[in-house]
Amino acid sequence: QVQLVESGGGLVQAGDSLRLSCAASGGTGSIATMAWFRQAPLKEREFVAHIWWSGSYTSYADSAKGRFTISKDSAQNTVYLQMNTLKPEDTAVYYCAAKPTWVSNYVYWGQGTQVTVSS
Repeated sequence: QVQLVESGGGLVQAGDSLRLSCAASGGTGSIATMAWFRQAPLKEREFVAHIWWSGSYTSYADSAKGRFTISKDSAQNTVYLQMNTLKPEDTAVYYCAAKPTWVSNYVYWGQGTQVTVSS
């Protein structure tokens, strides 16, 4: 019922910045939490950041603290991930995810957007 579409990925150099966007549509009224995850080529999916859909509480993985900022535009049903001081180890496919109010896990996922950081 909820559809998520990521955009904003690309190829950048170390030290550059990118802003990822996640546009939500459908039954967005059921969303409790939005989050960003990423998966590098030979690694498992890892949590990056999340934000309450109602309210402003946020949390970050240690790898993202101080460099990444998650935010939202509720009027446009869009979540952002501002990524600064990018490092080659940030290279991954970045996924947007949503957690409905009635479950304890993320059940809605976007298709992913590739972020590649060169040295």
